[in-house]
Amino acid sequence: MASRRARLAPSLFPFRSTAAESLRIGSLLRKETVGGALLVLMAAIGIVWANSPWADGYVALRDLEIGYEPWHLRLSLGAWAADGLLAIFFFLVGLELKREFVAGDLRRFSTAIVPVAAAVGGVVVPALLYVAIVGQNPALVRGWAIPTATDIAFAVAVLAIIGSHLPGALRIFLLTLAVVDDLIAITIIAVFYTDSIELVPLLLGLATIAAYAMIVQRYRQTFRLRPATAWLVLLPIGMLAWAFVHAAGIHATIAGVLLGFAIPVLHRRGDRVPEREPGLAETFEHRFRPLSAGFAVPIFAFFSAGVALGGLDGFVSALTDPVTIAIVVALVAGKPLGIVTTTWLATRIRGIRLDPALKWIDIVGVGLLACIGFTISLLVTELSFAPTDPHHDHAKVAILLASALAAVIASIVLVTRNRRYRQIAHTTSLDTSLPTHR
Repeated sequence: MASRRARLAPSLFPFRSTAAESLRIGSLLRKETVGGALLVLMAAIGIVWANSPWADGYVALRDLEIGYEPWHLRLSLGAWAADGLLAIFFFLVGLELKREFVAGDLRRFSTAIVPVAAAVGGVVVPALLYVAIVGQNPALVRGWAIPTATDIAFAVAVLAIIGSHLPGALRIFLLTLAVVDDLIAITIIAVFYTDSIELVPLLLGLATIAAYAMIVQRYRQTFRLRPATAWLVLLPIGMLAWAFVHAAGIHATIAGVLLGFAIPVLHRRGDRVPEREPGLAETFEHRFRPLSAGFAVPIFAFFSAGVALGGLDGFVSALTDPVTIAIVVALVAGKPLGIVTTTWLATRIRGIRLDPALKWIDIVGVGLLACIGFTISLLVTELSFAPTDPHHDHAKVAILLASALAAVIASIVLVTRNRRYRQIAHTTSLDTSLPTHR
């Protein structure tokens, strides 16, 4: 009877997660705060150095080539940061995606439909706006995916700093939205930004990933590996898979996602493990997240955000470039419009009620936070325009400008809402503390 009442009860958005899920998300938010700060710091250092009298030293460092030529692995330090270090970030994205689909809010259609629809709207509307603005110049259309991505580290860091009293449902919605957004961005990179494929390295890469997946799925019974030591065996295999995928001509960060998807999230039935022992996914996330947030993504930001503006004239030229205008408009206006509109449509079509703790202005604030496109947007810029193309640097200026604008506007909206929720919490605490009289 209880299960029947649960099926008949109206759906609620966002879904109220279990206590364990809420604790995990809260822990993730705290970690991303530090990562977001490092991301901003290293990007700022790169910009300042690239526009200083010592800019030649920055360019020489970024373009310094190291590696092994026969496997197409002789790359500049900037390319190593984008293709190599970001694979760590995308490995964690793959882990987070699988966790959400297996044990998180995305495992149920009724709770996944709203954030999935919001993420799709937040990708489609900015892309259409970008194409509408630059459509008269076909050479610029290739950058259509630049304003579609959300930087989860940056957005979650801002929310963690300013949202001390915001409802937990709002944080869950942002994280779930960003996870789905990352999945869409990964698909876009794999499908639309792969020019040619070398068949033999691709087959070798897929075979290596399959072997990796087999090992991690049966690591207890076959290899007697504990989670704390499994990565010592799996890391070399993962690096080999990355090298094959890179040699195949596919952006090697895709290998990171596939390897992340291969990691089991839950203990399998019949596994003889201590009750409190963490699973392999949790262990890998614990070990690799500091490496990603504290080193890989900040170094990528340092090399990728270092745009030589060329003084005031160069900055004005960048601002008047159609690419800059299109990216700023698509991110700051198009992304929140797409997120809020599709969220509203999904709740109406599916008959889902908005959580009573939330107001639509809160969803608007999250939509503005999702406009912060940094890591993946910079990566898509690298794939869209050649480094010698002026639009390459102008697109990066647009990403930085749009992200800063979005962060400021979102902060204004959410700080106001946070103040309101703090007042509500204070009033409620006073009411509950008053003595009752019969």
